[in-house]
Amino acid sequence: MKAVILAAGYGTRLQRDVASDRSGMFVHLAGIPKPLLPVGRSALISLWVQALTRSGFVDRIYVVTNALYLDAFEEWASDFTNVQILSDQTKTNEERLGAVACLQLAVKHYNIQDHVVVVGGDTLFKEDFSLRKVQKTFSDVQTKCEDGCLVLSYQCRDEETQKYGILEVDEDLRVVCMKEKPLSSETESRRACPCFYVFPKRSLPLLDAFLEEKRNAPIEEKDAPGNFVSWLILRKPVYVHQISGRFDVGNLPSYIECDLYFREKLKAVESYMV
Repeated sequence: MKAVILAAGYGTRLQRDVASDRSGMFVHLAGIPKPLLPVGRSALISLWVQALTRSGFVDRIYVVTNALYLDAFEEWASDFTNVQILSDQTKTNEERLGAVACLQLAVKHYNIQDHVVVVGGDTLFKEDFSLRKVQKTFSDVQTKCEDGCLVLSYQCRDEETQKYGILEVDEDLRVVCMKEKPLSSETESRRACPCFYVFPKRSLPLLDAFLEEKRNAPIEEKDAPGNFVSWLILRKPVYVHQISGRFDVGNLPSYIECDLYFREKLKAVESYMV
């Protein structure tokens, strides 16, 4: 298994919040990409690398960033022997390739011919999340079907459905469809789907097919990885692994909440997400 951490975003919302903050408490965050933000005692992305390594879930971790933040990520990665950094060569948010194209870039650049776990570089999960449990669920899915993919879901509130991709599943926890930011009245499901996916090696060629189909589409259709998952559901079996929740560092208030949790409330640092 290989891991691809998507870290090529420009964090425009968070950086706007930092620039407009008048307290002076967060000036040290200016110009820092979200995955490298200090969370508790380490960078956010370091928590992923430590957990992926300790769990034995993967044998190599690839991080896709952009040209603007390449030096910062390469300096950070010097502390890890199993991490490689790849730039998408863009320098502005307007130039961005989009998350799906960044995943395809990593698969092609490193000639990945193995199962892949895809992780959003600005996301962390609550303490019940375990990579070893995910690994067990994926193994069960593979026993059912070698083409089987795995995604996560957690329960969101009624008023939050318009913020997320919402999964509808059958009694076997196979995904029937994914609705992108629906009104709460448009679905009975409250299963939000975060950016964490396990794709079997046989599904990777579909990245090419998806991006070819979306070649002339707006960047928004290629940027959100959930759009690829929605497309994939119609072509491959996709199953759900249930978790309790996540931290999504999108703006300054969500960063403050995340940092506070990891500084004051996280109980088992060494085994977190393992």
